[in-house]
Parts: sequence; C-alpha cells; structure tokens
Amino acid sequence: MDRREFLGKFFKRSGIAGGIAAVGAAGALGYYQPRKEIYSEGEEDADGLKERLEEPGKAVVVGGGLAGISAAMELARRNFEVTLVEASAEPGGKLTGWEVDALGTRFPVEHGFHGYFNQYYNLNEMFAESGVGDVFMPAPGYPVLFREQPLEVFGNTPKLFPFNLFSVLQQSSSLDVIPIMKDFRQMLPVLDMFRYEYDRTFERYDGVDFLTFCREQEIYEPFLRTVLHPFSDATMNRMEVLSAAEAIRYFHFYFMGSPEALGYRITTRNCMDALIRPMERRLKELGVRMLLGKKVSRIVVDGQSVSGVELDGGGSGGLVVRVDAAAVREGEWASFKGGNGMPVLLTRRDGEYIAFDATCTHMGCPVVPDEKSEGFFCPCHAGMFDGNGAVVSGPPETPLGKLDVTVAGQELLVFSGTTGGKEVLECDYCVMAADVSGTKRIVERSAMRQPEFESQIAALGTADPYVVWRLWLDKPLTSAEYPFYTVAGYTYTDSISLFSRFQEPFISWSKQQGGSVVELHAYAIAPGDMRSDEVIKQTMLREMHHMFPETRDARILYDVYMQQQNFTRWAPGDHAGRPVSETPLDNLFLAGDWVKVDAPVFLMEAAAFTGRLAANAICRKEGLKPTPLPIVPMDGLFA
Repeated sequence: MDRREFLGKFFKRSGIAGGIAAVGAAGALGYYQPRKEIYSEGEEDADGLKERLEEPGKAVVVGGGLAGISAAMELARRNFEVTLVEASAEPGGKLTGWEVDALGTRFPVEHGFHGYFNQYYNLNEMFAESGVGDVFMPAPGYPVLFREQPLEVFGNTPKLFPFNLFSVLQQSSSLDVIPIMKDFRQMLPVLDMFRYEYDRTFERYDGVDFLTFCREQEIYEPFLRTVLHPFSDATMNRMEVLSAAEAIRYFHFYFMGSPEALGYRITTRNCMDALIRPMERRLKELGVRMLLGKKVSRIVVDGQSVSGVELDGGGSGGLVVRVDAAAVREGEWASFKGGNGMPVLLTRRDGEYIAFDATCTHMGCPVVPDEKSEGFFCPCHAGMFDGNGAVVSGPPETPLGKLDVTVAGQELLVFSGTTGGKEVLECDYCVMAADVSGTKRIVERSAMRQPEFESQIAALGTADPYVVWRLWLDKPLTSAEYPFYTVAGYTYTDSISLFSRFQEPFISWSKQQGGSVVELHAYAIAPGDMRSDEVIKQTMLREMHHMFPETRDARILYDVYMQQQNFTRWAPGDHAGRPVSETPLDNLFLAGDWVKVDAPVFLMEAAAFTGRLAANAICRKEGLKPTPLPIVPMDGLFA
C-alpha cells in the first residue's frame, strides 16, 4: 500500500476531513523522520589511523554467543590472535542448536523462534561478513491472538512518521480512531515515547515499572491492551517488573525511532545451520582459535591488568561442599550448591555415597533427577542422562562429572577429582562476553580487588524463567493463517510458531505425514504462576486448544520441552548500577546485552553492538581505526 492509498483509506474510515493539513508541509515531514546514524565514540579524526596491528596481539574472548562472536570477529580482522572460549559444545549462545532423533528422522532443535529486524544493523553486517546466504524470508506481519478479543494483524507499516503510527491505528479492529481523535489526551503519553532521550528518559522513568507508568499516564486502555502489553512482553521481562525507561528505549528502537518501520525476517532453516555455522567458518578463516566445551574458572589479575584466563578442569581437586550425612537418604537424590557455585547431586545407593557435578555438559544448565527414568534431565535443552551420569539422549555429548565423597564422622565431604596442571590462556586483552550468570560466576571466583565493579556484576540479574515447547502433532493447524503469532491474555503462552509453515525439514515432514510442528513460548513466568513442568505443559496445551480448536483431536507424536532462565533482567532501578564496557582493569572489557550503553539497542542487536564496542575500545588503545557502529537515531523525533 503506498502512502496516498493509505491516507485515503485512513481518512475515509476516520471521517476526519482535511486532517492531513496537520502534517501536510513536505518540509516538516522531512524534518520529523528517523534516520540511520553512526554511533559516536568521541573520536575526533580516525582517518589517519591504521586498520591492523603490525605485530599480532593476544586476545581472549570469554563466551561464544553473538557478543563474543562479534568481538572475536572484529579483533581477528585487526590482526589479533584471538582465542574464543565457550562453555557449550557449540557456539551461538541463544541461537545455538542441536539435533534430536524423532519419529525415524533427525530434526534440528533450537532455543526458540527468532525474528531478525531490519534495524539490526551491526548483526546484519556480521551476517554479511560471514557470507550468510539466502536463508531468510520476510515475515508477513504481526498477528496478535487475544484470548478475549478478535485477532489483530499489524502488517508492515509505512516508514514515514506520523503515517507509521496512523497505520497501527488504521490496521486495528479494536483501536477506533474516532474516540482517540476526540480525546487525544489519552494518546499524548504514547507520543511522549517519541521524545526518547537517553539521559532524560532514564532519569525520569527508570525507577518505575512499565505497567505503573502506563496507568499513571492514563494511556488509552485499548492501545495498552492491544499494542503495548503484548509487544513489551517480547523483552522477555513481564510488564509489571520491566523498567519504564527500558520499555521506552525498546519501543524507540523497534518502532518509534526506527527508520525501518516494522519489517523483520525469519529463517527458512534452523539458526545453527543458517547463521551460526557461517559465522563459525568465518572466525576460523580469520584464524580464531575456538575452545568449545571449555569453562572459564577465573580471570587472572596482576595489579590493574588481566594477565590470563584460567580454564576449569585444571589443577588439583578440592573440597566442593560439606554436608550433613543425615540429609542424604538411601535411593533419593539430594541437591546442594558447592562453595564454587557448582550444583551437586548426592545420594546413597546400597550403602555407598554417590555424587555428581549436576552441571549439564551441553551448556552448563543444572540437571535435575528424573523419576521416570531414574536418571537425570536437563530442563533447559531436554538432555537425558542415566543414573550413572551417562548420556542417554539430547544435545549433551559427554557424561556428568562424578565427584568423590569422603565420610568424616557425621559429615560428607565432596571433592572434585585431580586433573593435573592448570591451563591458563595468556592475553594482552580480555573481553568478557558470557551471559549474566556466567559472568557473575567468573567474576566471583576472580580476585580482582575492585569492590565497586564486583558489586555491579553481582547486582546483575536474569529475567523470570521462560518455556519453549516444540510439538510434533499428527494433524495440521488448518485455522492458522500465519507462521507466527504473538499471544495475549493467557496464563503461560505468549507466542506460537508454526515451524511446518516456514522452515525445513518441518515443511517436508508435514507434507509427507499430514501433521504439523508447532512451538509454544512462555516468555516470562511470574513466581506466582510457577508450577511443575507437567502442570505448565497441560495448561499450555489447553491454551493451544482454545486458540486452534482443531488441535483438540491431535495427538502429540513427539515433543521437546525446555525451561530456561538466561535472559537479562531489565527491572526498575537496575540501569544506574550496570557496568559499562570499559572496566577498572585496563585491558578487560565487557560485551553483552546486559552492558550499560547509551545507544538505543536491544536484545540480539545489543549483543552484536557491544561486542564491536569492546573491540573498538581495544583498537583505540592500540591506535587502530575503529569500526563504525550504525544505530537507529539516538533521540526520539520530538526529543
């Protein structure tokens, strides 16, 4: 739909004659438009600086997600000898994947559905650098499936303001334009979001949650219910505990300040093959040494600098935890947490004490006892281990680590084994790009002697747990028109993805078998709604039946259920205490979406951006030309 056709339909529907006069001046339209910018890092003139080191320097990047890949790629291009350390057996972070044997076929599985927005400038440049091919298809729009009101479908909006906002109103069957125009004051707080300014916005609104902000500002209730609530949930933080300032930045980045309107793409193959493998190949072409399945124990600090990165598994074994022997019963697994943060499972079997490091060998999530199999289950990625710690199924490739148990009177002493000398990776620079939990664990173990910095890291948090449940059904979803739905008004389900509509090999399987492959997401489960996995699954199943009644007769042929807690928390008041990219140690830098930046970036783009930001800081120290960092406008249109 072009602009003239859109305006004709809009004003015909609203009955507002001559309303275009308010925005009719072409000069005003041109002035009030968001434009792509280059982030300023304070350099006066970088034209005369070198592109690459003449003599290689050593850099260690901790974490193989998008932030770590971004930093490693930039540093390797500048002639650094880069070692990337990732605890998982595969790189990619939340984009990583694995395969499962299901219904006589091997299927790829990943952490959940992802959309790739057009304003992911830095991430898209990484894809281009890695030779990512034609693996995307444009998303057909934003359908929102409500429990108590009709389906809303927000298509790709015009890029020009105010037509982008009018388009949202015009497309909605619930947002009647006439009452909005009659009492436009209800929409003024929404227009205030177009005034996003980093300092002003966080000073005024970071101390209040987004739901309270909307209610105190008396935002038009149908707009809150239809647009703001379902889309803010996609931050993976519930609206009730999401900083209003972070929410305003989020909407500025994704819509109100974006030159790219609402356009995004989805992958026609799984993320691992489509995106991560090409980036992994590019890193290796650049000479990056990748240590996968290796955990970092601590950062080795010498004075005001990092001298090296110590890997787990090195050195002599030590005491992990001391427990009361009476707390461990025959045939029952008891859970403990070691002084070094290691989760421990301990039982007594035929009078003998048996203990395991309960850290899943896939991505480091804690495993739990599984009563059905009498083994262990990783709820994050559906890994299964038997009662001796051996891998049964799922993505893990190595068994759980067995621990030594010594009886000392009424106590049990649990020790890790002895594995020889320590392995320390020496470095000139270190980039910490692990997720929140991994970063906190490493910094806690490192004697940095930087109390303010260490308290900033310790104060970081993760959002409420989320669930991803992929189902192979024996019947198609005939009433579904779109490959992806945002969902609102249900206890758990926040979105549903129909992988058999847009991604191979699920499309082919669906055609051959007449079934469907769907994925239900619960973005953030409130503490009061937390139940057992079985209760959550049964509730989500009923919710799917309500959304798509034909699924009531469908059988589940196979499923993969995952509950995880690894998205960054954006709670009120968190922002002021976040660490920035540069640290008190002169050669340690941080990257990840949890890093405090003034740039309007979020989620995957924030990870890619901060990885490049850390690399640029290292380049400045070496007198190298920084990489330009494209962003949406720093400020809102009315700032």
